[in-house]
Amino acid sequence: MSPESVSRREAEVLALLHEHLSNAQIAGRLHLSVRTVENHVSSLLRKYGVADRRALAAIAGRAPDAPSPLGRIAGTPTWRTGFTGRAHERDAVLALLRPRRLVTLAGPGGVGKTRLAAVVAEAAAQDFPLGGAFVDLVPVREGQVAGAVARALGVSESPGRSLEDAVACALGGQRRLLILDNCEHVLDSAATLADRVLSQCPDVAVLATSRERLGVPGEHVMPISPLPLASDAEALFADRAAAVDPGFTAEPAVVAEICARLDGMPLAIELAAARCASLGADGLLAALDDTLRLLAGSRHPDERHRSLRAVIGWSHDLLADDERALFPRLAVFAGAFDLDAAHSVAPYATRGVGPFDSRSVAPYATRGVGPFDSLSAVTDVLGRLVDKSLVVRGREAGSWLLLETVRAYGLDRLAASGDLDEVRDLHLRWAAETAYALAEHQGEQWRERFDAVCDDLRAALRNAPPGPGVLPHRLARSLGHLAYARRLVSESLEHFKEAARRAPTASDSAADLRTAAQVVFAVGLARGAFDLLVESAAQAEAADDGNARTIALADAVVTAGRFTSGFPEPVPRRRLRELLDEAAMAGEPGDPVVTAHLAAADAWCPPWPETLSETSPETSPAPSREDSPDTPPEPSLAQAAVAAARAAGDPILISAALDAPGTLAIRAGRFRRAYRIARERLALVELMDRRHPASAAEILDSFHNAWLCAFATGDLQAALSTAEQITRDDLLGAHPYRSAGKLIPPLVLLGRFDEALEHAQPMWEAWRRSGMPIAAWLSPAASAIALAHGLRGEHGAYRLWRARAERALDTGEAAPGPMVFAAFVDARVAVNTGTVEDAAALVCRAFTGTSTGWSAAYARAAGAELAVLAGLPDADRRLAAAAESAGENEWAAACLARARGHLYGAAAFEESLGRWSRIGARFESERTSRLLAT
Repeated sequence: MSPESVSRREAEVLALLHEHLSNAQIAGRLHLSVRTVENHVSSLLRKYGVADRRALAAIAGRAPDAPSPLGRIAGTPTWRTGFTGRAHERDAVLALLRPRRLVTLAGPGGVGKTRLAAVVAEAAAQDFPLGGAFVDLVPVREGQVAGAVARALGVSESPGRSLEDAVACALGGQRRLLILDNCEHVLDSAATLADRVLSQCPDVAVLATSRERLGVPGEHVMPISPLPLASDAEALFADRAAAVDPGFTAEPAVVAEICARLDGMPLAIELAAARCASLGADGLLAALDDTLRLLAGSRHPDERHRSLRAVIGWSHDLLADDERALFPRLAVFAGAFDLDAAHSVAPYATRGVGPFDSRSVAPYATRGVGPFDSLSAVTDVLGRLVDKSLVVRGREAGSWLLLETVRAYGLDRLAASGDLDEVRDLHLRWAAETAYALAEHQGEQWRERFDAVCDDLRAALRNAPPGPGVLPHRLARSLGHLAYARRLVSESLEHFKEAARRAPTASDSAADLRTAAQVVFAVGLARGAFDLLVESAAQAEAADDGNARTIALADAVVTAGRFTSGFPEPVPRRRLRELLDEAAMAGEPGDPVVTAHLAAADAWCPPWPETLSETSPETSPAPSREDSPDTPPEPSLAQAAVAAARAAGDPILISAALDAPGTLAIRAGRFRRAYRIARERLALVELMDRRHPASAAEILDSFHNAWLCAFATGDLQAALSTAEQITRDDLLGAHPYRSAGKLIPPLVLLGRFDEALEHAQPMWEAWRRSGMPIAAWLSPAASAIALAHGLRGEHGAYRLWRARAERALDTGEAAPGPMVFAAFVDARVAVNTGTVEDAAALVCRAFTGTSTGWSAAYARAAGAELAVLAGLPDADRRLAAAAESAGENEWAAACLARARGHLYGAAAFEESLGRWSRIGARFESERTSRLLAT
């Protein structure tokens, strides 16, 4: 159930059901009548298909597309200290967010922008009853903003849907608040995402914090200044000082001077106040004075930033030796870290060899025992750093982090001491070991663990020394697998490409390039996979790995033959045969896996037609040009490929091989045979490792073929069930218009019009928001919606959706299936309304084109019935022609039986009624019953 299917008011009711409120309580909270609430609850029960309120409450609590509890901004950070000052700014921001949709809190680092944004989030419940998300961008880099927001919203990328699309679809058209915190270092990405959200989600507001404006049209910038002196600044100092020393007292003039020296910067005030217990106010002022003079030579253009650096530097200089040794090393972590991670970068700790060979261990990694030779030593020092406000606790238990300004200071200290490269190497080793362990041993909570460390894993790879290396290669490869399993498929592709560049051997590079090619099927056009496979083969040749070269080249040939729609410019068949000849010469002939790959390639790119034996009836006519890339599989070679794949025993190879005879059956219009093959392929999917990219192409293609064949045979219940599986699948994705395109046609033909229409407008709006060009595959769903309206006598809506279907067809693509399906819709509506004036033209359109396409049986059956009702002279001939394809389609057979009933009477109507009942087609059953009764 997508958010677009639930109205805003229903979403509010669902959120309150999660709080286990009664209808009367919900009515009071939302200022509605109890009867209205009852109606909304009934609607929600129907839409989610559950039996009671308890089930709805559970859905509201767990579903990523269900609304948050009323007004909750997910991910909002919390503080243990009180909020001092900023009441005016808080109210002003709330007021600005009501009429405006993008407000940016702009100001220097440490001024309190994040804290103010969090307070606004807490106070925004009434204005944003559906809540929203608070996204911290500190550990994020350019190009990763959409991913961070998607994770916060609980959505992911999927085929045909980018992360930006996922974010926009998750936010939808409902009143929500998205907070983007710390945008300054990812300004372009943050601005792009904010602009997209504002363009596609008309009721969503965005609150950003940044050191500079985003530069998005319609943005309202609210400058955030330091706390005013002689009021809020001193109040903050007194509150934080009392927290560390309950007996704290000081002369107001001294406190005022301290706050003035700190320019009223909240972070600087908090750091300074933390030292009051040991130095007192007078000692604090004296020490601060000395430190400020020491750091007065900073060349940073922002004077406030110089003051903040002075406070951090002064606080650093007051540390004990062991604290000073550990603190700057923690700055290497881009996000939160745990004790093991902190210990991994501590100086002088003993570190043994992990899951890598000796080449992966830096020379310093096994140095002798020192002050940080145990976790307890790190724990002790880390606790003291927390007490001194240089390290803060993370959101998760057992995690810590450095505020960004403090982290920047720590990195400067590392660079000045000459230790930065060493600590980054230690960080790289920790990241490689962590990623490797996560990728190899994915437990129940691996996603949570990966989400907690992913920013650091990426940072470690980004900061690794250039060129090949065991550690960066292992990290990149592990990140590729983890990102794919997390369904960050575009990121996964880039990691595998990076792994190939970092690979210490040509053999490793070949393997990574082949895996990258497998990821392409989940994210892009098959042409990209073809190029990567050819490159993989070249690396395998450099490694003298004949089997790997054979497999890569054979896969490239199969890719070009099977997935032609993914090639803007097809690869000439002559080129594919050359690649296949090279593949046959490289590998070991007796290896069953190599044999299976070669057999599949031979089936999809058979030898020249004159060298083949007599072809079967399933074979399409041979191409007139040798270089034609659109050559169907050769039947005998297709069967040989299946046999070779079964001998190899790999479900992925078997599924890929079965696609050849399945494709031949579809081309020949033998949809029942194709459907049997498709069901076998679906069963094989259950045996595949969904976390590995090798299964991507087969999972996607198997589900698509299963749906197409079920629909083409008229098994509408199975087509609907498959569409529902596609919607729920984390790889195929609950894409709001691609998945709806498969749900709607079977729902309409089953007569479940209301359910189909619930998907209609959200599907169309989601496509419009996506910014994608309209495609021919959207036409059947639009035609099916037109059919639903036409059968219900809603002529205006019928014309609207038929126009949309025609618009989808007017793309320059060859789309015979959708075009014939549109003709079926027109003929079927004409039968229902008894409109026979244009019957001859409609029947002609219904019979235009091949009789073997997936929609031909539907169109010809409806056209034949219209010919009979209109009394056309060629009605008998149309009935006979339609009967040729009806044997492959249950719906068409039922429709033709009813058409014969108009000519021959009750017996044929009874046959038709029995067939409709077996299909489960409600509307058609009712109409046939009325005909039988008359």
